[in-house]
Amino acid sequence: MDPGVIGVFIPIVAIVGGIALAIIKTMAKTRIRELQIRERIAMIEKGLVPPPEVDPVGFDRAMNQHERNDWTSRAPRHRRAGITLMGVGFGLMVLIGFAGDHEDLGSAIGVGGFLAVLGAAFLINSFFELRHQPTTFEPGPGQPPNVPPPLGS
Repeated sequence: MDPGVIGVFIPIVAIVGGIALAIIKTMAKTRIRELQIRERIAMIEKGLVPPPEVDPVGFDRAMNQHERNDWTSRAPRHRRAGITLMGVGFGLMVLIGFAGDHEDLGSAIGVGGFLAVLGAAFLINSFFELRHQPTTFEPGPGQPPNVPPPLGS
């Protein structure tokens, strides 16, 4: 067989093998999680108290994040999108301006300027987003979860 043909098949086999490995790994994790859920259900049906989740601190942290409004994550997202769009817009202006005819700079400013203005709108929108401070204490790694005291005390 020709060495050039073998050189073409090596990356193809590696890509197909990597995708197959990812699929098999995902299916195995799904099966393990399904068995864990069935075990919990069986314990509950027998009247036993199942143990808490594997990471109770992480579970509490996720529940606290879910309970509060998600306003804090929107402003940085809009800011990043705005800066990225402005960069792409200015980049297109430069690219079309230098690659195209030097007499037709209006199309470069029109195409790139549109994206730059859209990016500026996202950036300005990020400054108008509400700043919401969380009212609950979130434990960090290694700290006990924020659990209320028992009712009897």
